[in-house]
Amino acid sequence: MNYITIALCILLTVEDEVRPDGAYSYIVAGSGSGGAVVANRLSEDPNVKVLLLESGGAPLAQAEKPVTSSVVQFTRQNWNYLMEKQENSGLGLVDGIVGYPRGRVLGGSTVINYMVHIRGNKADYNRWANLGNPGWSYDEVLPYFRKSEDSTVKIADEEYRSHGGLLTVSDVPYRTESVHAFVKACQEAGYPYVDYNGRNQLGVSYVQGALRGCRRCSAEKAFIRPARTRSNLHIRLNSHVTKVLIEPGTKRAYGVEYLHSNRKFVVNATIEVILSAGTFHSPQILMLSGIGPRDHLLELGIPLVQDLPVGKNLYDHLAFLGLMFTVNKPIVSFFWNTFSLRSLFEFLLFGRGPMTSLGGVEALAYFKTNVTSYSEDYPDMELIFIGGGLHTDFGTIYRRMFRVADAWYYPIWQPLETKYAYTILPVNLHPKSHGHMRLRSTKPLDPPRFYGNYLTDPNNEDVKEFVAAVRESQRIMRSPALQRYGAKQVKAVVTIRWDTMFFSFVTYIYCELEALKHEFQNMKAEDLENGLEAAVRHHQMVLSCIPDLNSICSVVFLNQCLSLAVAICGPMFMLTEEKWSISLVLHELTMLGAVSGQLFCACLAGSLLTDQSESLATEVFHASSFWLGAPIGVQKQIVVVMQRSQKRESLSLGGFGELNLHVFTQMIKLSLSFLNAIVALKTGTR
Repeated sequence: MNYITIALCILLTVEDEVRPDGAYSYIVAGSGSGGAVVANRLSEDPNVKVLLLESGGAPLAQAEKPVTSSVVQFTRQNWNYLMEKQENSGLGLVDGIVGYPRGRVLGGSTVINYMVHIRGNKADYNRWANLGNPGWSYDEVLPYFRKSEDSTVKIADEEYRSHGGLLTVSDVPYRTESVHAFVKACQEAGYPYVDYNGRNQLGVSYVQGALRGCRRCSAEKAFIRPARTRSNLHIRLNSHVTKVLIEPGTKRAYGVEYLHSNRKFVVNATIEVILSAGTFHSPQILMLSGIGPRDHLLELGIPLVQDLPVGKNLYDHLAFLGLMFTVNKPIVSFFWNTFSLRSLFEFLLFGRGPMTSLGGVEALAYFKTNVTSYSEDYPDMELIFIGGGLHTDFGTIYRRMFRVADAWYYPIWQPLETKYAYTILPVNLHPKSHGHMRLRSTKPLDPPRFYGNYLTDPNNEDVKEFVAAVRESQRIMRSPALQRYGAKQVKAVVTIRWDTMFFSFVTYIYCELEALKHEFQNMKAEDLENGLEAAVRHHQMVLSCIPDLNSICSVVFLNQCLSLAVAICGPMFMLTEEKWSISLVLHELTMLGAVSGQLFCACLAGSLLTDQSESLATEVFHASSFWLGAPIGVQKQIVVVMQRSQKRESLSLGGFGELNLHVFTQMIKLSLSFLNAIVALKTGTR
């Protein structure tokens, strides 16, 4: 029976292309989560004619199985956009560029996404209404959510849910033992179990998915498929809208231009043109139509119809990929178990088993950090629990989907391929940093330019919220339910090399250094000692992820000012559960030399790595204090920290091998002589 169902699903998604025969009442551009619903609802009225234009084709059969959702992103049904390169983000990704997957298919991104069903928070809707958008308060939109939904979620707030709608929302049939431990650990940590699409979102819950009979319930399946036999609904695939036609005098939209089979077509609407082409394409179409920022459009030679800030506010929800935890029992997901013949038959015959997993996503937890700036009681961070990680498929699919570079995957995730490990992805729900998009050219098929501007808000709130999320994940890890399985945060050794500037960056933990840099950037030299002591006292705020980060970063960087490949090798800082090192603080102080136009104090960082002797540490620090202007009291603090640190005979350089400390000491002395020479040149001494 299930084989027949799959065959019917495939046949029903192959839509015959209908050539428009005159004007339509409504033209809907884009068939994603918005356009599919609009086309369905409008065509319920037999007295109107609706044309739905979609850039892509019919969904692939592979999209039906939840577990293979990520594979569809490597097909033509993904626009596969890329963000413009940003200096302070994406450093662990291929070419340092963040990817933007967007659906190019009937049903839009609901055909290629992970099917996680989240309505959003009621406070967001109320805020939109208060900003002057009548009809958008949560009480006003809730009836439409309920009308669309056919919920089979077991633990649900029934007054917020409904049954019999077109969009099926259900629990995921398969759960690993690790997600049960995570949910229980969250409850032990004080989280209530909630229906996050119901009364309250603050808490923990098993994930709810857009699933029907264990298969994807996309917008195409839920809303387009039931309406496709209506004679007043025409659907044209592979038809890319390029422009909205607007009357110059009244500025009224009366139709669209679109491309199909490399030919341009024009079609008119007697009532309305509806742009539902998604976050990226709707503003792109508007700007190509002359609606957008005046200077940008005139720069491209596009006649201005209306000067509006189209494309100005691009908000993206960052996730931190590098938060993994190992356990001592096989309670997580496994590749060979997921894609075994048994799992396949279990999925096809009974609609259950590992193949019903939403790409590994199993639970969500919502909480409000202690650093957020608003007073309302709703979450600013989300924790996504995955019963595996980028390592689960041995680096074949997931790391490519996230564009994780080899230099990061192999030292961090590859060692987990033979271990039991799960992942928590902290996601920033209300980023204070926002970017923008611009047209690349006047050619409608050229991808726009996207500028994320991640982690650039002036008060560093995004940074602090991520740090708070890492801390919260560590607190949950220490709960009895996870400690029963010996949960430990993954330690990683990473080697990074840049020719111009050094960031102590383990995925998004670099934000901790950014916070520290801003903390000290405007401090006077005579205040450094007090500032350092303040940072130590308030490390919950400034260095809040240091006590429990459990990461060892092995770094090689070049001394920019000396233009020499000299330098600094070895673990830059050690962050353990038992203690935290002042070396990170001191390294950031050395970076202040570069901030103020002076040198990196490479020797200072080197001295903190060698653990050789107090005299060497003092010698190196005295030399570097020319740039830091640091008091003797701070020097003594460094010596004390060094004496407490672990003794090592060699330094691990990741892919660069081992370095004998005696050789490293000579390198430091060589660097010291270079620095002393620079001092002599700058001061006119010999």
